[in-house]
This record gives sequence, C-alpha cells and structure tokens, in this order.
Amino acid sequence: MEKEKVLVAGASGYLGRYAVHEFKKRGYFVRALVRNPEKAGKEGPNLEPSITNVADEIVTGDATKPETLKDVCKDIDVVFSAMGLTMPEGNATNYDIDYLGNKAILDDALSHGVRKFIYVSVFNASKMSDVDVVKAHELFVETLTSSNMDYAIIRPTGYFSDMGMFFSMVKSGHMFLLGDGENKVNPIHGADLAKVCVDAVESHEKEVGTGGPEVFTFNEVISMAFDAVGKKPWITHIPLWMGDAALFITGFFSKTLAGLLSFAITVNRIDNVAPMSGTHYLKDFYRELSKKAG
Repeated sequence: MEKEKVLVAGASGYLGRYAVHEFKKRGYFVRALVRNPEKAGKEGPNLEPSITNVADEIVTGDATKPETLKDVCKDIDVVFSAMGLTMPEGNATNYDIDYLGNKAILDDALSHGVRKFIYVSVFNASKMSDVDVVKAHELFVETLTSSNMDYAIIRPTGYFSDMGMFFSMVKSGHMFLLGDGENKVNPIHGADLAKVCVDAVESHEKEVGTGGPEVFTFNEVISMAFDAVGKKPWITHIPLWMGDAALFITGFFSKTLAGLLSFAITVNRIDNVAPMSGTHYLKDFYRELSKKAG
C-alpha cells in the first residue's frame, strides 16, 4: 500500500517540528510548509528538533500571501495545520494568518481532494471568545467544520514552549506575573501533542481536548523555572486590572500586540486543565533548557 502523504503547515514552529517527526515515524510521506527554510534547519529555542533531514519535501509559503500557498496540497491526502501568529510580525494580524492563511490552505485542499484536515486551536475557547487570537482560530474552525472536508480539531491547554518563555524571564532573577498565580494549567510537550495530533488522523473524534500529565499553578511553574536556573523565586504579582489598563493603552499602538496581551490576561484569569496525556515532564524540560543555557 502506498504511503499516505501529509502536508504539515507551520512546520518550523514548536509543534509543527514535532509533528513532522511523528508523521514520518509512522510512515507518512511528509511535505513541510515553512516560511523560512533556514530556520527549519536549526534546533528551535525550546529544544524542538530540526526538520531538514526528516521531511520528504520542504516547500515555502507565506500565510499573508495566499498566492504563495496555491497547490501546496497537490497530491496530498491529509493536511495538518499548526500555522498561526504567536508573536507580533509587522502589520500581520491573527485574522490574516490564523484565519485567512489557513482558509487559503483549506480552499487548496478542497480543490485537490484532500481527505482530512487536522487543525490545532485552543482549549477553553468558549471562555475566551472575545479575545482576537481565539476569535481568529474559531472563525477558521467554523469554516472548516462547515466545509465538506473530514476534520479533527485539537485543543491543547498550552505548550511547553509557552513555559519556556517563563524560563527565559526568570533568568534575570525576577518575574512579573499577572494575577495571583493560583490558576491551574497542564501544559503539554510538543512530542506528546504531536502524537495526539497524528492519532486524530485515523480517529473518528472531531474535537480532542488535551494537556500534559501534570497540573500546576502558575506560581508552581515559575518557581520550578527559578529552581532550574539556580535562583531563589522572586515573583511580583501584578493585579489583573493593571493588565486591563495596559491592554487599553496598547490597543492604540498595536492591534496585534494588544490581541496577544488580551490572550495572556484571559489565560491568567481561568483554570486551563484538559484530559491528561504524555510522558514528558516540565521539570525535565526546564533542566534540559538550563543545561543548554550552560
């Protein structure tokens, strides 16, 4: 039987890299869609692996230029997309990339007879429906689920790469945190999440909520990061109303940055705990980051 072919969109991102490795491990032909091939050839900042010698094909495309995505799904059986805006980039918005970029890929997939589309959105989206980042994700979810394409929506709580940002911050010896830090989360490692995503290809489940094997408060996550860098925890909690004020001001200067700040504020207001899976532990991840940092 001929190997199925998968397009991995967002293949140079944190999850995308692990997805390329997991699909390849399971015998798929992997076409990796990236914006910057050079970036894909190096290890990522959170220890995510290079994909250059793993993917069967690497193609380039820019989510903000739909014409560059034409025919990326030619001869493809399955599309997996973790493509999205995670940091401010020029004038690009979450709507441009998370919605319009993914819609361009979906349109191409429909035109080429792709059998299934796996898309990564967010857990607890209904509790964050007024946040631009989540709005863009869910607008695409609506478009995908109302199309004639078979699909699965993966909803992770948060990535280890998000926890990696905390690690970078605590190296200064001091951490500012929105809220009281007592809300809970079970973040998931990219390799564990990639397994959930690839499992969804043959599953009949349409919505899959998932998180890692351990639940922490944000205070515990940050204290663990301080331990990994060998510093005594020093956390200054910032009241959420101050975050709201900063968000109001930021909105005048950068809609994209305001959207990301709004997401951060909302996440710090709620518990984000999904069904547990995976075998990678946050303490080990922080230890590895510490070792890499020297």
